[in-house]
Amino acid sequence: MFVKNARLLYLPLLKIAVVASVCLASLCVQAEDKRPNIVVILADDLGYNDVGFTGETEIQTPSLDQLAEEGVVFENGFVTHPYCGPSRAGLLTGRYQQRFGMENNISYTPYDPHMGLPLTEKTFARRLQELGYHTSVFGKWHLGGAPHFQPNQRGFDYFYGFLDGGHNYFPHETTVGGDGYLLPIMRNSQVAEFDEYLTTALSRDAAKYIDRRSKEDSPFFIYMSYNAPHAPLQAPQSYIDKYKHIKDENRRIYAAMVEAMDDGIQMLVSALKKNKELDNTLIFFLSDNGGVYPYSWWPNYTWADNSPYRFGKVAMTEGGVHVPFIAHWPKKIKKGTRFDGLVSSLDIAATSLALAGADVSGDKTAKLDGVDLTPYMTGKKTGSPHKALFWRMEEAENLWAVRTMDAKYISQPLPDVGRAYYDLTNDPYEKNNLLGKYPEQQAKLAAMWNEWNKGNIRNIQLQNMAYLERRKEFFDELYSESLKASQAKAPMVIE
Repeated sequence: MFVKNARLLYLPLLKIAVVASVCLASLCVQAEDKRPNIVVILADDLGYNDVGFTGETEIQTPSLDQLAEEGVVFENGFVTHPYCGPSRAGLLTGRYQQRFGMENNISYTPYDPHMGLPLTEKTFARRLQELGYHTSVFGKWHLGGAPHFQPNQRGFDYFYGFLDGGHNYFPHETTVGGDGYLLPIMRNSQVAEFDEYLTTALSRDAAKYIDRRSKEDSPFFIYMSYNAPHAPLQAPQSYIDKYKHIKDENRRIYAAMVEAMDDGIQMLVSALKKNKELDNTLIFFLSDNGGVYPYSWWPNYTWADNSPYRFGKVAMTEGGVHVPFIAHWPKKIKKGTRFDGLVSSLDIAATSLALAGADVSGDKTAKLDGVDLTPYMTGKKTGSPHKALFWRMEEAENLWAVRTMDAKYISQPLPDVGRAYYDLTNDPYEKNNLLGKYPEQQAKLAAMWNEWNKGNIRNIQLQNMAYLERRKEFFDELYSESLKASQAKAPMVIE
């Protein structure tokens, strides 16, 4: 009880201290917290060319296109991993997930005390919370199902969503005790109502949250973690009917899912406008990785469009990690800005904490890998925030990539890739493998990757299918042992 009361006393005092320091610096006379609200909108498996602001697409995304037009488009925006869980772990910690050994998707298992984002890691939501922000997450978690891994224990004051790596979109499909995709939606740690298309329900709840928090003095952080347009492919018929001209049925439903997400994003923007919060709210939008691609194990996954880049989700080529990425902040960002330096999802944490007034320089647990993008977004700095970006995958040995502004050196068994060196200045779409033709440049990139990898550890968790098989074996062994023990006991005799 004492600890809880101490925290309640501490947060307001911390907020006053932060505001006072800001006021002293600017000689202001009003003790008002003017730090920006922060909203991170994350799409799931969105194709690079499936929004209007990245090129030509048949999918309607007017809300996102307007945010891009009024903000900055990061033309070289990347995530740290080509599929869901590890990418989200990097984003929320601001650290390469290889620093803490989480390179596989976390399996949904509410009784495994180890299957989740390691407790050694602090999310930047927790750090914002400690600085007086009210924090929230809507939608997909995918970072652990056991109670101590759940959002309310990892820095989020409010949670409305689900714990697994995906979810069915219609409420009539929910069941109790079934697959994680079919479980009821949660509000914090309780079962919550869910009576409409999931993307709309998540957006509506986030808009209501904005209405509530706008009446409070403290700034807020929203992690709008959509599962759209991740499978299963499901959308309201009214949206599907808009895309009757698309012959591929899967592509038609996928397009409907993207447009429904765009409409949901407009709910958030409208709530911010209504509450006079939009001007001082920094909104990031990106995808967690590229859209799905028809590899040999996904031969029919043809609905996403990652053009002009090659491959997609699971690949470390540009199609898997080069994502649609924008920032919108009317108070600070000039309309129509285009920025071509290397930007990473890791930068979202670093930028948010810098704007919140955090000082993590003496925090040995922080070691953020991102860069504060504020001076780049506002035009005070030019050039690239990162000299190089790095990838590593633990499904097998020798899966890695390193990219600078000018070149990429990669090893992954994909058609016409294998080990490859690409001159991205003249070949941005990775069509011509120049392996061995520029040995000095290759060696330079290899040395950069090796230096980065010195600070990493090997992957800890099993991949989902392997984990589920081991779990089944465990329960089979447990039952077999119990059966043998039962059979070995003599029957009870009473007198």
